[in-house]
Amino acid sequence: MKKINISLLPEHLITLKETSNYLDTLEKNEIKEVSWQEYPYSPNTSFSVAYTKNAIALKYYVQEKAIKALNIYSNQPVYEDSCVEFFIAFNDELEYYNIEFNCTGTCCAGFGKEKNSRKKISDRNIEKIRHETWIRSKGILEGDIYWELTVLIPLSVFQFHTLGNLLNSKCKVNFYKCGDHLPEPHFLSWTRINNPTPNFHMPEYFGLAHFN
Repeated sequence: MKKINISLLPEHLITLKETSNYLDTLEKNEIKEVSWQEYPYSPNTSFSVAYTKNAIALKYYVQEKAIKALNIYSNQPVYEDSCVEFFIAFNDELEYYNIEFNCTGTCCAGFGKEKNSRKKISDRNIEKIRHETWIRSKGILEGDIYWELTVLIPLSVFQFHTLGNLLNSKCKVNFYKCGDHLPEPHFLSWTRINNPTPNFHMPEYFGLAHFN
């Protein structure tokens, strides 16, 4: 099973910008598994992750040929846009959270055992997530667009749990990059998924995260 160690952020970091800059100094983990060969396009994607006493901090780094961000309201289908995702299961439970963002930070989030039985995270809790996005085009002729997204997810967003400090806890996780309705649809994951069709909602293929 693939593993990742998640470190504690220094307490002196106050602003989201400071957190984002600190995440730049951490190890970047690639999201590059192409589990479905009929969708070979693989945008250059990586992430760094850390945590505080009451939140999980994530930063995604993406370079792709085209971007899309039509969904602007919470719990709209952001996976149709240029999208990055974070799935996490606490305490070896079968249920897991899916937290998904398009490149402008619009979020869709849910909880449950499988893809077709999700309970939505409330808009009120989604609005607690702080985010910062940065998008830059290398040029029309070159065709590549580079974007970064930093998110700070309060533990209260995981509304079906009562979570204290994550120190020394172990969870199962996966990280994704997709774009279902982009000119070149793609489905990348941190850990490889063995399924005949694209499906990120497969916790049996999650990796292990240790908060240390």
